[in-house]
Amino acid sequence: MNYSKSQREAVEFGAGPMMVLAGPGSGKTFVITHRVCHLIEKQNIRPENILVVTFSKAAAVEMRERFIKLMPDKQGERVTWGTFHSVYFHLLRTAYGYRGDQVITDAERYDVIRELMKKNQMESEDVVGLGTEILSEIAIVKQERMDILHYYAHSCPADLFRQIFVDYEKSISERKKIDFEDMLVMTYELLSQREDIRRACENRYQYILVDEFQDINRMQYEIIQLIAGERANLTIVGDDDQSIYRFRGAKPEIMLGFAKDYPKVKKVLLDINFRSTTQIIEAAGKLIAHNKERFEKQITAARGNGRPVDVIRFKNVYQEVKSIIDDISDYVKAGHSLDDIAILYRTNLQPRLMTEMLMQYNIPFVMKDNIPNLYDHWIARDIKSYLRLSIGMAKRGDLLRICNRPNRYIKREALQFSDGQIRDLFKYYEDKPYMIERIAQLKTNLRAIQNMRPGMAVRFIRKGIGYDEFLEEYAQYHGIEEDELFDILGELEQSADCFETILDWFSHMEEYKEKLAQTKKQEEKIGVRLMTFHSSKGLEYKIVYMIDCNQGITPHRKAKAIEDMEEERRMFYVAMTRAKDRLYVYSADSSFHKKAELSDFVKEIL
Repeated sequence: MNYSKSQREAVEFGAGPMMVLAGPGSGKTFVITHRVCHLIEKQNIRPENILVVTFSKAAAVEMRERFIKLMPDKQGERVTWGTFHSVYFHLLRTAYGYRGDQVITDAERYDVIRELMKKNQMESEDVVGLGTEILSEIAIVKQERMDILHYYAHSCPADLFRQIFVDYEKSISERKKIDFEDMLVMTYELLSQREDIRRACENRYQYILVDEFQDINRMQYEIIQLIAGERANLTIVGDDDQSIYRFRGAKPEIMLGFAKDYPKVKKVLLDINFRSTTQIIEAAGKLIAHNKERFEKQITAARGNGRPVDVIRFKNVYQEVKSIIDDISDYVKAGHSLDDIAILYRTNLQPRLMTEMLMQYNIPFVMKDNIPNLYDHWIARDIKSYLRLSIGMAKRGDLLRICNRPNRYIKREALQFSDGQIRDLFKYYEDKPYMIERIAQLKTNLRAIQNMRPGMAVRFIRKGIGYDEFLEEYAQYHGIEEDELFDILGELEQSADCFETILDWFSHMEEYKEKLAQTKKQEEKIGVRLMTFHSSKGLEYKIVYMIDCNQGITPHRKAKAIEDMEEERRMFYVAMTRAKDRLYVYSADSSFHKKAELSDFVKEIL
């Protein structure tokens, strides 16, 4: 077998703890599967005494399949390959008789949170986003075994979060369900309190290999330590520079401090990248070197030199996207498959213009993430309500939706029994001249919008009617950054500028919605790959575009603390190292009618 020097060192290591630092494209899965094979064939370890743990079912299945090809005599079927979830649940099922249907599903968890948000009258137009944040914080509190009284939430006021946490625990208990964090806690308590069971696990799993160790959380690690026991035949494989799941509770510092827990640990650096060219590896290395809390590494490219990394700054995002469209056409003419090309971005709110242009030019694409439809955003619904009212196409609820955006002090009951017409407001407030004046001004504004082009109409709603002021007050009241809201509004304005009439714009929205739905249904088709930096982890493509590399996007504006900034840099590093042959790092001078600053990360690779 053709191993590199470091690969051979990792594969042939004997007993005891070992840390394998596996840089991008260094053959991590290759090393794990061949090490298991070596343990069985050369060190005479029984297959059933080997446990390989990873974070996703797909990764566990892939490793098992690769291993079986190496050992077709069915010995591989006796090795345990699983996720933390599956391995720990197996222990609970054996000890307590738990069934699979007692583990709460993600859908059920969201249902519980939605009910609690409604119960606590939590106002948010982005219910899914807020629910996700709350669930993430609940998970971290449970993983870290924190005292809820001393935890200060980021997703909502501290007192409210504490109440939701208590009610969430009560709700899943009443359903006779457990969640993943419960499984961790119960497994830890089982192994801590029952030495006979812990020792049985230690004797069963005498050699443990943990994949993607940089993403482990504190409780997962402590459970693995309990199973490993005094033998400590524990091989951890990962890359601290690719730890990007802190928001889920991942603790890269666990890997950084592994040698303190196991002073006799064998350290192996897989220092050869078999994926990318020298130029890509060197640029990524310059970037990640700015992180302070990391293992120093010197990675070389087995493939040698290639083309330089293209760092290009465009006048605006439209030119940025159009350049990519033109490039894709050229690559296809040159014989490349669309599957060779990936477009990566920091958040799934970014690629709306990209998807619209791909649709316009009939270029097939596949989205790995669920991209929200811009025109379904609550701000877009506000704008559409104003426009429908102005052209006499109002739906029931449109007037109620915008009557106090900005605040006109119109009571909800004023429209409670009406068909949503302004005349009903005049009748309700006929004895209040000051309110009649406000309603008359609304009517005048709507009449003014009627014959405007969509872009001008949006600008009039923002500045003439005062919608921008409403957004500022909304952001302040809900404790969110107003830039996030104005980015949405700016993107809507730019979209509106492309159309002659309001009806043309509405027609485009419907067409875009239909095409987006069709794309989501065709996950396996051939096409350009679109995904977030997070979702690109573990994948590789010949040609990679990183778009919107501007300050406030990457690093994200919410990243304030040093550890948050280092995580953002790791995310950028992960995205860069997906590229095999060509890497394009793009930014724009302006984004949706607003000046944009070049990302500090781009400056670090220049």
